[in-house]
Amino acid sequence: MSDNNNAAASGGKLTLATVERVLMAASMGLLCLLTMANVLVRYFTDISFAFTEEISVALLVVMTLIGASHAFATNHHIAITFFVDRWPKLLGVARRFAALCSLVMFGLLAWYGVSMAWDDYNFEVTSPSLGVPQWWYTVWLPVLSIVIVMRLLALLWRGAK
Repeated sequence: MSDNNNAAASGGKLTLATVERVLMAASMGLLCLLTMANVLVRYFTDISFAFTEEISVALLVVMTLIGASHAFATNHHIAITFFVDRWPKLLGVARRFAALCSLVMFGLLAWYGVSMAWDDYNFEVTSPSLGVPQWWYTVWLPVLSIVIVMRLLALLWRGAK
């Protein structure tokens, strides 16, 4: 973990990277608790909590998108370096190309995510298990995609300097 992303190293300032790490840990902890509760209830009563899958899927999506944002910010994504290892001059071009492709993909994901969340809201779609408005879950897709787009723009800006 780099020092510039560590809240203790930055004088106790609350950074976006710190918030992302806390949210990822909280999502994982809640996911583990829900799954364990469901397993215990199913083991002792032969009845399953139907809603745990719905919440677990939503938490996994949120955790994945927050993790992707954090990985872009800290340059911790998996990289296939076959060509770059052979031609090091390609490194900068390859990174910019990958960031631009990611920017387009997450931009489209945000655009279509807004459309999906709006449709869920407009047509009053409810979730299958809990019956809550579906947009409570789908709104996080465009919101977190926009955060990732901002991270990618910052990455490209830093790379251009």
